[in-house]
Amino acid sequence: MKSLFALGMPGGWEWVIIILVVLIFFGAKKIPELARGLGRGIREFKDATKEIKKDIDDSAKLEDEKK
Repeated sequence: MKSLFALGMPGGWEWVIIILVVLIFFGAKKIPELARGLGRGIREFKDATKEIKKDIDDSAKLEDEKK
């Protein structure tokens, strides 16, 4: 049971180590490009989620109108 708690959120020093490893692997010039790509991906996901929700709401309204 203790091993489950060992996999919690990283603390202060762990974040520092993670950031240093990312800087070493990708370099300082590549990080903004990666962040932009991540932002675009999140935006597309949100837009797709909104579109699906709208389609479901529209079909529910049509179903209610038929009754």
